[in-house]
Amino acid sequence: MTELPLHVHAFGPADGRPVLAMHGVTGHGARYRVLAEGLPGVRVHAVDLRGHGRSPWTPPWHIEQHVADVLGVLDGLGLDRVPVIGHSFGGAIAVHLARTAPGRVERLVLLDPALGLDTQRMLEQAEATRPDESFPDLDAARADRAQRWEGVAAERVEAELAEHLVADGDRLRYRYCRSAAVVAWSEMARPAVTPPAGTRTLLLPAVKADFVDPTWVAACRAELDDALTVTEVDAGHMLFLEKTAEVAQLVRAFLTT
Repeated sequence: MTELPLHVHAFGPADGRPVLAMHGVTGHGARYRVLAEGLPGVRVHAVDLRGHGRSPWTPPWHIEQHVADVLGVLDGLGLDRVPVIGHSFGGAIAVHLARTAPGRVERLVLLDPALGLDTQRMLEQAEATRPDESFPDLDAARADRAQRWEGVAAERVEAELAEHLVADGDRLRYRYCRSAAVVAWSEMARPAVTPPAGTRTLLLPAVKADFVDPTWVAACRAELDDALTVTEVDAGHMLFLEKTAEVAQLVRAFLTT
């Protein structure tokens, strides 16, 4: 097989319907394991974005590079046109992918996507990301993640620690590049764009988060018309980890329509 530009986690049957999935900033592709378990007959190819996980950490880290990377993944896997799932920053990349290469995106699933966000808020997020984040032990990391992921089951927190936390000297750190994360917050401050007309799109905003701007949803409705389905999920930003069965049912129905 052609060498891929990104590390890819594959979940589901090898002969299942291929789907590409992208995570949010500071995350990793393995988070999609639990969603894939609720999508029988689907083969989820979940990437570690550049600067995250086991993928290259080298710049550039802008949206155009992420789009080029995932197109390289599709080429390397021999996939022509597939459904694409994106959570948070991954949702922004998914929208830009659909606009850049509409022939490669069969339909879009946007899980509380993050794009067109307030510039002052993104400055504050970027500044908060710059300082070192590390933990003296697993208990400290567990307590921090549980607080950040309120509503997510303890076993999902443990899976996150096992996959994403690595030893660095006498401290524990998450497996992502902080510089790449800072750039991602800047990229989310770009003016919001919509999927191109005709792109069948499932948008799942998280009720308990504030990433999805109603004016952007209105713009999507104007652009997509009947091709857009919007269903709010009563969850925080990590909606597919918090309400996995509900999100999986919605995604499953959308993929089989």
